[in-house]
Formats: sequence, structure tokens, C-alpha cells
Amino acid sequence: MDRSYYSNSVSDFLIDNRDKILGQLIRNHDFPAENLQRNAWIKQIDILKSALKPFTRGRIYFEFAIPRMGKRVDNILLIDDFIFVIEFKVGDLEYQKYAVEQVVDYCLDLQNFHEGSHHEKIAPILISTKAPSLENTISVKDNLFEPLKCNQVNFTKLVSEVLFFSDGYKINHILWENSIYKPTPTIIEASQALYRGHSVEEISRHDAGAKNLTKSTETINRIIENSKYNHTKSICFLTGVPGAGKTLAGLNIANERRKADKDENAVFLSGNGPLVYVLREALIRDEVLQAKEKGEKLTKKKSAIKANAFIQNIHHFRDDNLISNQAPDEKVVVFDEAQRAWTKEKATSFMKSRGKDFEMSEPEFLIDVMNRHENYCTIICLVGGGQEINTGEAGLSEWVFALKNHYPDWHIYYSSLITGDSDYLNDDILKEWLSENGTEEEHLHLSVSVRSFRSEKISSFVHAVIAGNASQAKLILSEINNLFPILITRDFNVAKHWLRKNAKGSERIGLVGSSGGRRLRPLGIDVKNEITAEDWFLNDSSDVRSSHYLELVATEFDIQGLEIDYVCLAWDINFYFKNDEWNYQSFEGTKWKGIISEIDKSYLRNAYRVLMTRARQGFIIFVPFGDDLDHTRPKELYDSTFNFFKECGIPSI
Repeated sequence: MDRSYYSNSVSDFLIDNRDKILGQLIRNHDFPAENLQRNAWIKQIDILKSALKPFTRGRIYFEFAIPRMGKRVDNILLIDDFIFVIEFKVGDLEYQKYAVEQVVDYCLDLQNFHEGSHHEKIAPILISTKAPSLENTISVKDNLFEPLKCNQVNFTKLVSEVLFFSDGYKINHILWENSIYKPTPTIIEASQALYRGHSVEEISRHDAGAKNLTKSTETINRIIENSKYNHTKSICFLTGVPGAGKTLAGLNIANERRKADKDENAVFLSGNGPLVYVLREALIRDEVLQAKEKGEKLTKKKSAIKANAFIQNIHHFRDDNLISNQAPDEKVVVFDEAQRAWTKEKATSFMKSRGKDFEMSEPEFLIDVMNRHENYCTIICLVGGGQEINTGEAGLSEWVFALKNHYPDWHIYYSSLITGDSDYLNDDILKEWLSENGTEEEHLHLSVSVRSFRSEKISSFVHAVIAGNASQAKLILSEINNLFPILITRDFNVAKHWLRKNAKGSERIGLVGSSGGRRLRPLGIDVKNEITAEDWFLNDSSDVRSSHYLELVATEFDIQGLEIDYVCLAWDINFYFKNDEWNYQSFEGTKWKGIISEIDKSYLRNAYRVLMTRARQGFIIFVPFGDDLDHTRPKELYDSTFNFFKECGIPSI
């Protein structure tokens, strides 16, 4: 499989004509090669031809693809049992932090997602061509070396020093090149790559154990085309476990339809404000950066116009269509987290507060808006089971209720999970009606979590914990804890140290907690202190507003639909375990008050379910000791919760 623009044995590279190599790089480049890029390649070729003369073995690659990140490594060098990952900064006078993180990220990508690299020694090297020489301390952990820095003069010496650590065998470059690549991008990385023009096949994993996102896209594309051909209106419910890739599938569908038929004006809609803001800002920043790298000038304001049309807030879409009775421009709409659309009571109350008469649930109104089309239209609802986290969120039942009572002529498509799993639909009458009036589609359910590339059983473990089943949780944890660390501590500083120790490169760490965890405040964890999602999720570790600083806590409302690498979950006693069951309370005024309503209990359960499924690589739970001198923080309740987690098999540190 040809993943690079140019590859050759080191010996043949040394005698290959420079112009021939350059010509191959230019031919394979996705965009017209600007002078800046051409000159950088020429410099790389010259430096490597000179530096690699002492090495008559090995293989070299130029512009090796890293699909998950939608980027390419400048060079990869295989010598003996080493994979050297090389990032050039031609003309740089210093070793910049972002460049070090970049090359480490490439190494982590290979180690985690490229099967041929899983167990090999990987050495990240940053070559800042004009920077001063320095001595590198060569150290390695889990086959990944600490980042190495050199200039164009001392690269040969550095490679020789690293090769002293060789075990004496050689990587088979043919097997290595053709080994399976199974990426699991974050939703931010995926949205950027899709926006740039990459396909979902390029950026998503393909192992047989995961539901193929492509199959879901194909199914929905077929439904849209059928609606267009037959002049019908259709609605699809795409369900999935937490982290299964529903949002990625939705973004992919909207992106594909915009390319396939501009007149459809396909749009991705979400009521999740932080997700909308983060994805938009990520697309804008990336597009501006891509333009800069190609020598073009693009302002953030101009980029924002395009990004804002592609990803919209569902409430703004609603308000725009309240003003007019005309059919919207969009014929294909993707509603992310459709289970969070508002009930009739919530929508009516909200609109009344704004001086407007409104007598519909949000699902009914949104279907009504699309129903204005005289020809065809398709709604794609992305539905997470058991993820309603706020008062007034309607769940899937409101969508089915609206279809049954007001739009029975619509063509409905869903998976069997909707009628068979109470997490999605627990009304037997609606289930029966849906079975009689809808069409089951096998590929409209994503059953395997791919948020964590280290384990697909995290959602099952979390389900057992939330259900209060310690023995089941312990059994599942015994299968995954070596791959996906889950720990517990009573010391917040220990938790923060664990996060910082584990994260490498630009891997993101962060602090999360329940919005109802009001008595974490004495410990400096204030869930009422709102974050700016774009800064928290996108800014680097030098910014105090970013997640890396571990000062600002994200709640379930901030982080639902998003993920980071390593998480510290601060656990308060609004949800505590005692007498073999979970107990529910909210902090009102100066004291805790028990929660009676079953729907409010489900919101609290779901909030912690969301918080426990945000980590891609591992998480640590921080349970405070409490303080018996403070009646709002009784030690007994924190201790009993901590002891339950220990019964679940979670190791403490």
C-alpha cells in the first residue's frame, strides 16, 4: 500500500537523481506545489543525501500519510529495528515547542494505530536546520523515545547514537508498509479531515470488530436518493452506544451530500452549543492554517462564513424558520443528539418567555419545517441511548409521537435496537406503531465504541457501574485495565500528577465534574464557573484557559459529544453509593435535598454516564475525603462511594 509520495532503499535514494525525486513528490502532492514547498523538499533531499551516506541499509519515505490527523510526516527512516520519524523545520533557528509536539504526535499515531509499529522502537527527531547543536539525553519508555533535536549538521551523529540501542534485527519494510492502519480520530480531528476533503474510509478504523461507518453512510445515502427519486419525505434514526461515531457519521453524511448535490444544502445541526462552537472554531483555525501553509491569505472572518453554514445551532435554525412559512433551503438535515430536542412544555415555556406563541415540541416543529418542501427531503436523527441529561429533553419518543400523530405519511427508517432497547424507546404503544409503520435497517445502529482506541468495552463497564453492579464491573475491568487504565484516588494532586505524567505530545488532559457537584468548591473545583469551550478544547498547554491547566472544570453540558485523551472525574455526593444502591440529591441553598422524580434521577445517572465515557486513553476518579465539620460534606457518603468503586475492582493510588 503506497502511503508515501516517495519511498526507496537508503542506498538507492543516495544515488537517485534529485530532480527525479522532486518530480515524484510534486506529482503526488494534493495541491499545486508552491515555491516554499518545493524549496523545502529540495533542502530535505540535499540534507538527507549528505547525512545518510554512512548508512547503506534501511529504507526512507517522504510525505508518509497520517490519515487520522489528515497530515503527512516529512520523512520516515527505517534502519535495523528502529523507526525514525523526522520533522523538518527548514530555516528555523530554534526548536519550537509546537514542532516537538507535532513529531511526537506522529509517533504516537504510528504506535497506537499502525499495526506494524505497535511493538517497534520509535524515535521522534525534529530537525531545525539553522538551530544550534545540543546534546540529547536518550531515554525510552514503552518503545517510544523522548523527542530528539538536531540541526542539519549533527543529524548523522544523532542517528548513530540512537542505533546503539538496537537489538540487532531488521524491520521487514514490506510487511511494515502493508500492515493494517486502524485510526480512531477525535471528532475534532475527524471534522477537520473531512472538511479538507478526506473520506471517512481514510480516517476511520476498518477492523472487523467495529461497525463500519461507511455502511451507515451508504444506507442513508440510499434512503436520500430513494426519497429524491420517488418524491417522498423520509426520516432516519441512527442510534449508537456512547463513542460509537454517530457525530462522525453525521458530519460525513452532511459533507458528502454537500459535495454530491449543492442544491440539497445539507447541514449538520446540533443543540449542543459547546460542540457547535468547538467544531466551527476548529474548522476555521485549520482552514486558515492550511491556506497559510499554501502561501494563501484567508481571514478567519471569511472562513467562518463557510464553517457556520456547514455546522449550525439547531435553536438558531428553529428561530429562523419561525419567522417564515417558506420551506428552508436545506433539503437534507442532520440533527445531532436528537434525543436532546425539547419537549412541548419546555419549548412552549421558553418561547413564551420571548413573547412568542408556540404550541409544539421541538421535534414536531422541526419535522413541520422540513415538511414544507413540496418535493422531497430527508431528516437524519443521531440518537444516543440513555444520554438525556437536562430537564425538558424529549428523548426519541417525542420524535416518534410527532410522526405518529401528525406526519404518518413520512417514510421512517430505524434499527431494531430502537424497538428492543428501553434506553431508546420505552413506550410500548409507540414501539408497536413504529414496527408497523417503519422500515428496519441493519446499519442504522453503531454498536461498538471507538472513542477509546485501547478498548471497546468501556461503555459496558460504565453501564455496570451506573447500574450498581460491582461484580459485573469488576469482571469487565479485569479485561481492559491493562489496555485502558481506570484508577481512583482521594488526593486531587495525585490525580493531576497522573494526568500530566501519562500525556505525551499534544495529547489533551482535563478535569470534568457533574454540574450538580456543588460541594467540590472547597477543593477549588467550581462547576458553576463556566468555561469557554473553544479555549478549553483547542488551546494549547501554555494557555490558562485550556483543559491542560486543570483549573477549569468541564461539566456534562460542556463535554457531551466531545472527548479528550486523559480525564480526571471529580465525584461529588450528588450521586453517592450507599446501602447497595445509588442515591440522588441536589444542592439547594445551604443543604442537600433528595431527588424524588424518576426523570430527574435518570438525568443525573446519564450525566455521570457521559462524564465516564469522555476519555480516549484512560481516566482517574477523584473522590474527596469529605469533612465532618462541614455538614454539606459528610465523610461517610464519600467513603461509601469510594468503597463501591474499590469493589468494582478500580485500583487506588
